[in-house]
Amino acid sequence: MTKVMIIGAHGGTARLVIDRLLTETTDELILFLRHATRLAQYRDNPRVTLVEGDVHDMVTLTRAMAPADIVYSNVGGTDLGTQTKDILAAMKQTSQHRLIFISALGAHHEVPGKFGEWNEQAIAAFLPGFREAADLLSTSSIDYTEIRPAWLTDHDEIDYELTTSHEPFKGTEVSRASVADLVMRLIVKPNDYQRASLGINKPHTAGDRPQWL
Repeated sequence: MTKVMIIGAHGGTARLVIDRLLTETTDELILFLRHATRLAQYRDNPRVTLVEGDVHDMVTLTRAMAPADIVYSNVGGTDLGTQTKDILAAMKQTSQHRLIFISALGAHHEVPGKFGEWNEQAIAAFLPGFREAADLLSTSSIDYTEIRPAWLTDHDEIDYELTTSHEPFKGTEVSRASVADLVMRLIVKPNDYQRASLGINKPHTAGDRPQWL
């Protein structure tokens, strides 16, 4: 049995992972989020520990993280670099070594063509944080897997392909269910894709921008 800590547990992808872990595994979950009432439906589940806190609160973060076997970060925002520093510091303090980390396409300047140009403008406020986080991960001693999704949809489908940070990014979109499936794969087989950065997209969705925009 594995104990999985999910930071930013109210996020859309994180909630899909939570439900699949509770349904498909015997893992215990530590759900870390700013407002624990948002996940009150899990309060009485004996396999779930709800922790209300902010990643910048090192005391609360390290206390919650200490018993975990795997840390999955689903946090975001323009201050992602600062949040990543705090997560890595907490992992060092608690001797954690396995991190699954959600980033985004463009974190490695890997999105080609007109779509890449459009994406640079569309998420311009967030890209510096993604890129700072990527640098922090690559220079850390953590066994991380950085996941860089294309633009996210809520389609009820699992259909995806992967690229490395050294390959041009493919496609323009991917479902949250697909990203959740990749996270599940890494939780079940934590030795896979260590110290790697994975782009994830739905095949055959290339274009100048996501088709729904």
